[in-house]
Amino acid sequence: MSDNNLFQKGDEVSRRQFMIGAAHSYLGVSVLPMLGAAVGTSNLFGAAPPMRPRAAKSVIYLNMSGGMSHLDTFDPKPENKDVQGPTPVIDTSADNVQISGFLPKTAAVMKHITLFRGMRSNQGAHEQGQYLLHRSYAPRGTIVHPSLGAWVMRLSGRRNTTIPGFVSIGGSSENATGGFMGAKYGGVPLGNANSGLKDSKRAHSVSQDSFERRLSLADKMNAEFHGRFKQKQIKTYHGLYDEAIKLMTSEDLKAFDIKHEDNKVRDFYGNNSFGQGCLLARRLVEHQVRFVEVNLGGWDTHNDNFVAVEARCQILDQALAGLISDLERRGMLDSTLVALGTEFGRTPDINGNTGRDHFPRAFTTLMAGGGVKGGFVYGETDRKAHTVKEGIVTPGMFNATIGHAVGLPTERVVTSPSGRPFTIGDESKPVKEIFA
Repeated sequence: MSDNNLFQKGDEVSRRQFMIGAAHSYLGVSVLPMLGAAVGTSNLFGAAPPMRPRAAKSVIYLNMSGGMSHLDTFDPKPENKDVQGPTPVIDTSADNVQISGFLPKTAAVMKHITLFRGMRSNQGAHEQGQYLLHRSYAPRGTIVHPSLGAWVMRLSGRRNTTIPGFVSIGGSSENATGGFMGAKYGGVPLGNANSGLKDSKRAHSVSQDSFERRLSLADKMNAEFHGRFKQKQIKTYHGLYDEAIKLMTSEDLKAFDIKHEDNKVRDFYGNNSFGQGCLLARRLVEHQVRFVEVNLGGWDTHNDNFVAVEARCQILDQALAGLISDLERRGMLDSTLVALGTEFGRTPDINGNTGRDHFPRAFTTLMAGGGVKGGFVYGETDRKAHTVKEGIVTPGMFNATIGHAVGLPTERVVTSPSGRPFTIGDESKPVKEIFA
């Protein structure tokens, strides 16, 4: 087998590791955070398609991993104590909309929020459910589907060509993959908001002169390498160096450092990883990052559901309400879509461990800002929160709606390397009724 074929058959991880090793060895800098997004610019891959009028410019996606209970958050049934259990219910700033008493701050900003109370999935396991939620397609052994952020990058391009256009904070890197679209559309994974973009500056042990000499040496080595391997993928990764160097000297790098924020602002979001992740997301969209995902896990409440959900809601409540309020105060809410999703809900029936089990038949997600109606509810479950009575929304429809909010051509077909056609929502239509 030829060298070319060997490289072509190498997977994405192998190619990443090669580039990481080269950067460490020759440049004295780690570029792992840049891989997958740094080179996915419209300059390299064609002009972005025109956006629809008044489209949101950025998306902040809040992923509630583990399966968030709809009854104990956004779809309570106070008239049915058998399924509601001890979770309190409160009125909100939206007329005739009640939510869990565990979310008082969110209740105050409900006038900006649309609830999707008719969500339904056909995946009842965590990994498969998260896969469908993020990609609109069920897992298949023969293909890796792109995540939602990759679709946004592919169909809209970057707004700021200095910093990555897709960032994932505190979640699984699997939810930020470019899939068959390639690493150039994947997201930059950040483990913790407080750590920012690690290793993005020249190592102190490497002088500027030495750094420039290493760059020159790397260029010479690359010239020979590129002569042997002429695949498009190689050309894509070649742009990584220029992008990494550009970022290292850019003022936009400060966007990743939340230490620049006043302590009162940091407290406003909550002094925890999710709250600070939401604050970082706001900073990033201020710097024109197109898509930011922030993860909050711990919703898998088979045991002690009411204690666990109350604890999760305390974190979610402060961060979500803080984010919406802060975006509004800064005049950014109309141009930023805030979306909250989860892979499935929890059973209306309370099990023997005072917990709730997996329930894909009915659950709730939400959107705010980005031209979405405030104080609006789309879809309804029955009195037991067991079945969707009207307004069924699938993960594909939810993702298509996000795409529509940011002006994407949701019917645009993207062909995989194997020649198969795909759309952002698996041919699902966006729910246009939620837009003002």
